Amino acid sequence: MDLSTALFILAAIAAYLLWFSFISRSLTGPRVWPVLGSLPGLIQNSYRMHDWISDNLRACGGTYQTCTIAVPFLSRKQGLVTVTCDPKNMEHILKARFDNYPKGPIWQAAFHDLLGDGIFNTDGDTWLFQRKTAALEFTTRTLRQAMARWVSRAIKYRFCPILETAQLETRPVDLQDLLLRMTFDNICGLAFGKDPQTLSPGLPENSFAMAFDRATETTLQRFLLPQAIWKLKKLFRLGLEVSMGQSLEHIDGYLSDIINTRKHELASREQGGTPHDDLLSRFMKKKESYSDKFLQHVALNFILAGRDTSSVALSWFFWLVSQNPRVEEKIVTEICTVLMETRGNDVSEWVEEPLAFDEVDRLIYLKAALSETLRLYPSVPQDSKHVVSDDVLPTGTFVPAGSTITYSIYATGRMKFIWGEDCLKFKPERWLSADGKKYEVLDQYKFVAFNAGPRICLGKDLAYLQMKSIAAEVLLRHRLEVVPGHRVEQKMSLTLFMKYGLMMNVQPRELKPIVEKICKDNYEGIEKVAGVA
Repeated sequence: MDLSTALFILAAIAAYLLWFSFISRSLTGPRVWPVLGSLPGLIQNSYRMHDWISDNLRACGGTYQTCTIAVPFLSRKQGLVTVTCDPKNMEHILKARFDNYPKGPIWQAAFHDLLGDGIFNTDGDTWLFQRKTAALEFTTRTLRQAMARWVSRAIKYRFCPILETAQLETRPVDLQDLLLRMTFDNICGLAFGKDPQTLSPGLPENSFAMAFDRATETTLQRFLLPQAIWKLKKLFRLGLEVSMGQSLEHIDGYLSDIINTRKHELASREQGGTPHDDLLSRFMKKKESYSDKFLQHVALNFILAGRDTSSVALSWFFWLVSQNPRVEEKIVTEICTVLMETRGNDVSEWVEEPLAFDEVDRLIYLKAALSETLRLYPSVPQDSKHVVSDDVLPTGTFVPAGSTITYSIYATGRMKFIWGEDCLKFKPERWLSADGKKYEVLDQYKFVAFNAGPRICLGKDLAYLQMKSIAAEVLLRHRLEVVPGHRVEQKMSLTLFMKYGLMMNVQPRELKPIVEKICKDNYEGIEKVAGVA
């Protein structure tokens, strides 16, 4: 190497270090390294990524900026990431400047093979059309009734018998797996009217469920990897990309058969055939003529949204309740109080049929406990948006066009400046009125578990209906205890799964003492009101 070449290299290194020093001074988040950016810190904390992000946000007052790659001319746009959990910023992103923060090309490219141009993978007019069409269906009472029927059947004939068998055999169950199977069966029934029956005795494998799982896992991995890397893996069919094509082909065939069958059934209905109230049939009955591919994407988008989110939330709920006996007692007392009013004092009659959805509606404290679970353990712990035009957030942070902005829903629930000094405490009472009789809807930008703004979850009420129904039936019949030595840890993915599942022992629930206490408290309350005591 001659002297001029060496001097050039030294000058280039000096210029880079000078540039890097200037850039890194403007970043407020975790340490940024030359070339590698914040990647070393992310890798080091990958086992606790969401808590690491929360720590960084706590140290920076709720918003920080970092770069995922420290290369000149790239970091201002492609590499720059703004991370926030401040409700003012989230309202700005999700509502006030909604059009400036779409899902963007990185998200859409990763999810396109599975979700196509479905509602969860589109922006602009395509998204708006589907949103309006779907919103009309989700506001109907019949869809809620259909969901209640699917959930009740699954609880009565599958979920509860499996738990009862485990109780009799003193055998632990992986509750997360059971809940995933149940919500998958329910959402498939609601989406296209066919039950895959993955939650059945023996827990059988289902080819559609397996293909859907493989395609989902590959899609999530794509989103977590740099775009260039996953596209190379797709091109050369490496890793999970090997089975992606086969999985998509199987999903396509399965749904095509359902759509073709449903077309014949809907046609025969005019001659007195069986009616259908699933989402797919509702879209097919509309005056507009939708392609089969569009209808497939409608079904797949809602399965993806409705399956993992509810089951993961319930897994964390049952774990938290098992760690908080006071909360568990209050939930069971509320369930018993409602059933005493609707079904009488004979507890043997309570378990003959699952709770009707008007009974489920009255479980206010249970809903508060589920909301508190989602505050601490949101099913989707964070989300990212693409920045279309230069902007300034309400907290004063400048975000350039072409960069990425991430909002941490997980961190939002763990900030003292948002939720107070007891923000890490599992406290359902924070969702109730002062007298404890009403569920209070809090600021949606403090609680973004169901998204917020124009993209707020259409199925929010259906999710609560399903979660409350399942939780009420389980806690009415059983006490659940985590198997000693079982590790409950977060799995680092787009959905907050438990890494090792949730192994629990199933114990019988003794209701008589609770009923007697309710009767005694009510009797003493009546005496006090009457002035006797």
